[in-house]
Amino acid sequence: MTVIVVSGTGTEIGKTVVTAAVAAVATAAGRSVAVLKPAQTGVGPDERGDADEAVRLSGAAASSELGRFPEPLAPGTAARRSGLPPVGPREVAAAARRLAAEHDLVLVEGAGGLLVRLDEGGGTLADAASLLDAPVLVVAPAGLGTLNSTALTAEALRARGIEQLGVVVGSWPEAPDLAARCNLADLPVAAGAPLLGAVPEGSGALAPAAFRAAASGWLAPALGGRWDAEAFSAAEAAPVSVS
Repeated sequence: MTVIVVSGTGTEIGKTVVTAAVAAVATAAGRSVAVLKPAQTGVGPDERGDADEAVRLSGAAASSELGRFPEPLAPGTAARRSGLPPVGPREVAAAARRLAAEHDLVLVEGAGGLLVRLDEGGGTLADAASLLDAPVLVVAPAGLGTLNSTALTAEALRARGIEQLGVVVGSWPEAPDLAARCNLADLPVAAGAPLLGAVPEGSGALAPAAFRAAASGWLAPALGGRWDAEAFSAAEAAPVSVS
């Protein structure tokens, strides 16, 4: 596949770090990777955006950002309040196609969740994925509440006929609680798709060389890594309660 859309079940759950990990593994395998951020919000003009951060960590070949809005809001809202033109699904799809003509893999990282509005017309990242006929990798948090948001995201993808590659836990806790440990078994059921990785919390703070060396151990073979969902789940699973 040449384009993968990376979406989350919400915001601040590790999409950028997961995007960087996928890019790092693909880059290490000799593929030319570009990271596209359609709408960057909550970042000043001189600050590093998510696409640039993913490239810094992964060593990917290129980053691209279509719109930048200063307030940390949904893209459509942030664009309206800033007076700047929004970035709609058609612009996202066109930019991804241009990058795909020059690179082996394009990772399109969304803002917030799958159905967050990009523009006043109600366009979403799901619409961009449909236009591209691209699969979606869902990033989910580990803990309590993630099953519902993951199931809703999966349902929205199925309703639109969009392929879901699977789910990656965006920030696996160093000391997971009972909910997180149980969710290793329950997340793929809620998603109706395989669990394809778990990125340890704090991974985005690693030096780029260390990040790239570790990334393949966080992602399943379907994403080019060597992470074993069954072995990880067995090691981390909650013990069965005996009454």
